[in-house]
Amino acid sequence: MLKRWGLFALLGSSLLLGACQQESASNTAATADAAQPDTTKVYNWKMVTTWPPNFPIFQQGVEKFAKDVEAMSNGRLKVQVFAGGELVPPLQTFDAVSQGTVQMGHGAAYYWAGKVPAAQFMTAVPFGMTAKGMNSWFYQGGGLELWREMYEPFNVVPYPAGNSGVQMAGWFNKKIESIDDLKGLKMRIPGLGGKVLAKAGGTPVLLAGGEIYTALERGTIDATEWVGPFHDERLGLYRAAQYYYYPGWHEPGTVLELIVNKEALAELPEDLQKIVEIGAQALNQWMYSKFEGLNIQSLRELAAKPNVEVMPLPETVLAELRRLTDITLNEEAEKDPKFKKVYEAFKAFKADHQAWTDISDGAYYDLLKAE
Repeated sequence: MLKRWGLFALLGSSLLLGACQQESASNTAATADAAQPDTTKVYNWKMVTTWPPNFPIFQQGVEKFAKDVEAMSNGRLKVQVFAGGELVPPLQTFDAVSQGTVQMGHGAAYYWAGKVPAAQFMTAVPFGMTAKGMNSWFYQGGGLELWREMYEPFNVVPYPAGNSGVQMAGWFNKKIESIDDLKGLKMRIPGLGGKVLAKAGGTPVLLAGGEIYTALERGTIDATEWVGPFHDERLGLYRAAQYYYYPGWHEPGTVLELIVNKEALAELPEDLQKIVEIGAQALNQWMYSKFEGLNIQSLRELAAKPNVEVMPLPETVLAELRRLTDITLNEEAEKDPKFKKVYEAFKAFKADHQAWTDISDGAYYDLLKAE
């Protein structure tokens, strides 16, 4: 009798074990199926920018990004791009992405300084790092993590997505021979550079790209910085001002950003999220390469125009602007703990990057000059 019950128990255990194994296999298969992306679903996104329609390199690059993303995703992620003003005003791009009105945006972080003061570090810092240093900070030195931490409360995820390289100091309707010539000057200059100009007695004005030429021509502003020779020539700024100064002390390596609504990004399968990331990296390099390749040709054309004078800012002016930059950054850091946190991280990385640059690029360029 005991043997019979033992046999029944053994059979029952075997049946139970088989059922458990079958259920486990079924669950494993279901989990594997769930892990596979739905390759049939198509995501239709909208993207707004701060740039004028058909604007070379900036808007052109964003259009290229959208096409690349669609191609890499085999048509599963389609991005319809709207230039500044076509769907929302240019300087409302951040709000549109944050609120989920659109899924994506492209612009520059210092445009949102009123909302996120420390975000200015993610575009350009006067007397800061060039494109090489900024990319190193983002991808290797923790800068991107700080950037995303800043944007987290706004439901926005940022990516580096373009760089203008070292810019020009700008177009002026009078010669700048001393720091006093900046007093009372109304200049279109955003971000931290604008704050430094204010320290020097000037008046910074924030204007979208499409508004700059008219403001300069009509005398609403006395000077403007924009990007560099390639863009400045196409915007026709040489027709509205005579003196073209360098170097771009205020923006030595201006970063552009791709911003994505966090909730929309989370809805994408992992492979499409990765495509967005890689697409932004490709756009970052593509834009920088275009500027580096085209600026010198445009500068030669501008310098050849009879009404244009290309000249360096006096060393005394640059020295004073640098002093005022240090004062400005320290004052801003005292007012905002988040700004201070990013500033300290930026300074630490910049010091290391400069130490390496001095014995790499710097020493090599000195060698070339000696030939």
